[in-house]
Amino acid sequence: MEEKSLIVVIIAVAAALLALPARAQSMMDQVDFSSDAYSKAEMSRDEIVAAISKLKAGEKLDLSGKALNGLDLSGIDLRRTNLQAARLMRANLSNADLEGVNLDSAWSLNSTWKGANLKGASMFQTQLQGANLDGANLSGAHIAGDFSKASLKNAIFDGADLSPNESNQSMGLMRGTFRNTALDGASFKNAKMRRSLIEFSSLRGADLTGADLTNAELGGSNFDGANLSGADVNGADFTSAGTAEIKNLNEAKNLAQAKGLPANLR
Repeated sequence: MEEKSLIVVIIAVAAALLALPARAQSMMDQVDFSSDAYSKAEMSRDEIVAAISKLKAGEKLDLSGKALNGLDLSGIDLRRTNLQAARLMRANLSNADLEGVNLDSAWSLNSTWKGANLKGASMFQTQLQGANLDGANLSGAHIAGDFSKASLKNAIFDGADLSPNESNQSMGLMRGTFRNTALDGASFKNAKMRRSLIEFSSLRGADLTGADLTNAELGGSNFDGANLSGADVNGADFTSAGTAEIKNLNEAKNLAQAKGLPANLR
């Protein structure tokens, strides 16, 4: 199969999976993660570093659709790469610099991105379930990917956009998705989180100052110690969420329109 055709197939599979309701996402089990496409690497770390070093001014290394599974890419400056639809399963990108990089439709389950710089990165349909992104910087990034069962403790989402593009939802609701995710101490200052899904996750001590949580789905999540000063909670659903020790909720905008909050917190 030609490389471009493979990219199209990968994007189509990702779109189909994300368009399904949660209970139907067992279709992911039909993806053969033991295949070469999801278990092997067609380039080495040294080859990638060498290729980047040979780039001319303004050029980018096209790694779109490449199988880079299991590679140790930690600490590498990858800002001049295109990783759209790349497969980075179980790869190590700790402290790598990916500022502004296109990671749309990339697959990187159970991988390590601790301390990675993802400022301004594009992460549309990116699959990062089970990944470790503790301390990663995702400020200003466009995030409409799946971070379920991932760890993002102390990660930075300041100014990031986790909301869906309402004008382009032909494949289902693409948005920042966090189910059973560890977000303790994460910063979401002024983040666009409208209609984002953050269910059964831990946001202990998270900073949501000025975040737009309009119509966000937050059911079952733990907000103990989280700061919601200036956050817009119009239509946000806190049903069954842990809110007893939430901070500055009285300073949130449109508090009366929030759903699922105990009467004593309104």
